[in-house]
Amino acid sequence: MQAGIFGAEPWSDNMRNEIEKGLGITAIDIYGLSEIIGPGVSSECACKAGLHIFEDHFIPEIIDPVTEKVLPPGEKGELVFTTITKEGIPMIRYRTRDISSLNYEKCACGRTAVRMSRLSGRSDDMLIIRGVNVFPSQIESVLLEFGETAPHYQLIVDRVGNLDSLEVWVEMTQTMFSDEVKKIEEIEQKIKAEIDFTLGLGAKVKLVEPKTIERSEGKAKRVLDKRSL
Repeated sequence: MQAGIFGAEPWSDNMRNEIEKGLGITAIDIYGLSEIIGPGVSSECACKAGLHIFEDHFIPEIIDPVTEKVLPPGEKGELVFTTITKEGIPMIRYRTRDISSLNYEKCACGRTAVRMSRLSGRSDDMLIIRGVNVFPSQIESVLLEFGETAPHYQLIVDRVGNLDSLEVWVEMTQTMFSDEVKKIEEIEQKIKAEIDFTLGLGAKVKLVEPKTIERSEGKAKRVLDKRSL
């Protein structure tokens, strides 16, 4: 089996499928953070059913990011780590800001180490729009599954009166850009329907010209929240 190990950024199952299809490999997720150890806090096995945490070095917990209450196994919240063997700068209940859940059941591979679910976002990336928790990764998953647009998007959040609004800008491919207006409008409506269903709230979708959305050399800037401006 030829495999690639990928980390650093949250990625959806659709993104995994794109990588595996494009490179002809098995894509394995790995997790780490420099404050704890760097890469090597946890890793998937061939079952791809969560990332096994190396419990001989780290104690994981899941908390409610607002109340800081410890949540039960299987419930999503913010991932917290305490280091066991780290010397020099040990960490006690370090808040990662990453959203995950814990599974203590034995894995099909035979390992019994607790598994963390693949990250669904960050607590500091989470947007609350009309009472609904929204993560940029949810939008990415919809666009990759749809597969007809470029993978570049931006969320514009604003407040009109007392009501929050969400607009999603999505880049067209060069092929789409040359299509007739009616077809582009049909694709906009299809994407909007999928996003509305996934998020549980209405959003406006706008297809924009290729290379319109600003690129970043570091982490992609996916959100423009005008409510705080």
